[in-house]
Parts: sequence; C-alpha cells; structure tokens
Amino acid sequence: MRQNLSFTLHVLTARLDRAADRLLRAEHNVSYRRFLALTLVKELGTPTQRALADTLGVTEPSVSRMTAVLAEDGLLDVQPDPAGGRRKLLSLTEEGDRLVTSVQRDFEKRFAKLVAHSGVPYGEYAEQTERLLATLDHLWTEKGTR
Repeated sequence: MRQNLSFTLHVLTARLDRAADRLLRAEHNVSYRRFLALTLVKELGTPTQRALADTLGVTEPSVSRMTAVLAEDGLLDVQPDPAGGRRKLLSLTEEGDRLVTSVQRDFEKRFAKLVAHSGVPYGEYAEQTERLLATLDHLWTEKGTR
C-alpha cells in the first residue's frame, strides 16, 4: 500500500476527470468542466451565476462566458432575476436535463465496472468515500474555511 494516499487520490481524480472530458467531447460535444456546471445547476436548483461560480471555485466572468456558451448550445436557460439587479438565474433546458441525467447514469455504470475490476466492493468504497466527504465538510464548516 502506498504511503502517500493524498497524492494517489489526486492522481486518480485527475485521470478520471481527463477520461470523462475525452468521453464527453467525443460523444456529446461538451467539456467535462461545462458538464460539471450543468450538473451543479441541477443540484442547486435555480442558482445565480454568482452561486455557480462560488460552487465551481471560479470567477463570475468565467461562469458568465461558460453559461453563455451552454445557453447558445440549448442546454441552459439564463434569465434575469425577477427581484431585479444584474443577477442572472440559471436552469437546465429539457435537453440539458436529459444530457445530465443520461451522462450521470453512464458514468456511474462505467465507474461501477472500474471498481468491480479493482476487486474493491462497490458498496464499501461508496460508504467510505461518503464518510470521508462528510468528515471534510464537517471540519470545513466547523472551522469556517469553506
């Protein structure tokens, strides 16, 4: 077993992200970064561009450019906030929702196969990963470093 698990996790995540990006570009003509944005819009409900930028950890101008492209591609609806101001509310179009749902299902099947090939029990891996994530969230919230 490697002694540098944190580095190994970073390598695994980077390789999974690259594989996802190649697959999405080839099969759906969308980058993994844009797919993540669409996924987060679905998860957050009807977020503002600022909320999406905060969640993605990028600037608002970056999200503004990204959402414009996704709207142009028919995957995202961008509307002014009825409360006024310059805020924009984001929601998935039907096509965007179908894409997110379909790709999430496909990625889950592919990941389950990868985990099965590794010999690690899927349920155990999922439980431990969720436990680590919950602990990290708790510690970040507790220390206010989120």
